[in-house]
Amino acid sequence: MRKIIVLSMITLDGVIQGPGGPEEDRSEGFKYGGWVAPYGDEAYDKAVEEELKPADYLLGRKTYDIWAAYWPEHAEIWPGINEGTKYVLSSTMNKSDWKNSVFLQSLDDIKELKNSDGPDIQVWGSSEVVHLLLKHDLVDELRLKIHPLTLGKGKKLFDNDAAAAAFTLVEHSITSKGVILANYKRGGEVTTGKVGA
Repeated sequence: MRKIIVLSMITLDGVIQGPGGPEEDRSEGFKYGGWVAPYGDEAYDKAVEEELKPADYLLGRKTYDIWAAYWPEHAEIWPGINEGTKYVLSSTMNKSDWKNSVFLQSLDDIKELKNSDGPDIQVWGSSEVVHLLLKHDLVDELRLKIHPLTLGKGKKLFDNDAAAAAFTLVEHSITSKGVILANYKRGGEVTTGKVGA
């Protein structure tokens, strides 16, 4: 069985839209594209470098379109991105010129992929796919870069349909710019109790 790992640059209020640049994702009038840029430092860059090691990817159609327009010509920045398999959840697209692209139609296809043999699967961006995965308790790890700002509007990492699930913090650090790098693994069921009892 393969692990599904969600990697996300996120604001304090949960926004994940358009972290990389002003033109990355302007949908729904989003005007803060590139909000990650002021927060880079050596520790941040090292964390990103580790995440850019070769992998397979699960993407939504919108994120895939952004990637396919950029990464095939910029593989020197992300070695292995063209060789990794890009699994794309889409009901409207079934082929692409970008090599190693495989199109999935349904949640059942994702479950079949997760239960197959192969490397772990990374999910970048793809808020609708992340919501679907969290709703059906299919996320094994969350690797979050929590940035010290709020944006109010924008696509969010979490919505109200996520399944109740406990996660365990397995690694964390804070960069010189105040970004919390936190890696969580799925940690069982949610437990409750009475505070002070």
